[in-house]
Amino acid sequence: MIKVENLKVRFYIENQIVEALKGVSFQLNEGEILAIVGESGSGKSVSCNAIMNLLPSYAEVEGSILIDDKNITQLSKEEVRQIRGNIVSMVFQEPSAVLNPLIPVGDQILETVLAHKDIHYKDAKEMVLKAMELAKIPNPEKRFYQYPHELSGGLKQRVVIANAIVNKPKYILADEPTTALDVTTAFQILALFEELKEKQNIGILFITHDLGVVAQIADRVVVMYKGEVMEEADVYQIFDNPKSEYTKKLLSSRVFAL
Repeated sequence: MIKVENLKVRFYIENQIVEALKGVSFQLNEGEILAIVGESGSGKSVSCNAIMNLLPSYAEVEGSILIDDKNITQLSKEEVRQIRGNIVSMVFQEPSAVLNPLIPVGDQILETVLAHKDIHYKDAKEMVLKAMELAKIPNPEKRFYQYPHELSGGLKQRVVIANAIVNKPKYILADEPTTALDVTTAFQILALFEELKEKQNIGILFITHDLGVVAQIADRVVVMYKGEVMEEADVYQIFDNPKSEYTKKLLSSRVFAL
């Protein structure tokens, strides 16, 4: 379980203090999809980056982030490195910003394996091909040697997902992973996340501003606004019986069928 308790994040920028998170609490269990929804600036991505210990040096963090009872805010850099990409992985919004254009995609996933496991190349490559297969990448043996520019946007995102699951993590943090994709490809990627939850028992924290996506895949929902949690409930309660006025306003512009 990932348990975030009373998390506060402040950014010190040019003699100004920006309070990005103001005492945020939520938890993610294995085998579920927890969606964090809110408009830009609500603190969704900051929460995600805090869990991955990817906040900039000018950030001040208070509170606790427990990953399987280990508080990562109190761990050494080496201890955090062993967790990141191994116990918890991340899928970013724009795969082109993550993938190295000069290295075949298979080798990039291979680096993730070898960073955490002392195994032979052949065994590591088998893990990579298996992850590519789980990510629904057609013809993994061929794709292994291709460069990012040779792949479509959807395939690049599948490579990023394969990289995230190759070490069999318990949790994946997905930050707006379908925003840059066309509707059909986005639908396929969402189906893939659902399959990873069901078949691999992975807990997925899904960051989005799209309530349609939330309605499609989430088990539970956290609604954020200006660095605070407005509401947390299962997806049916959020859509059928929202408690906070902010959630009601979010829902008022669209009609959803669950």
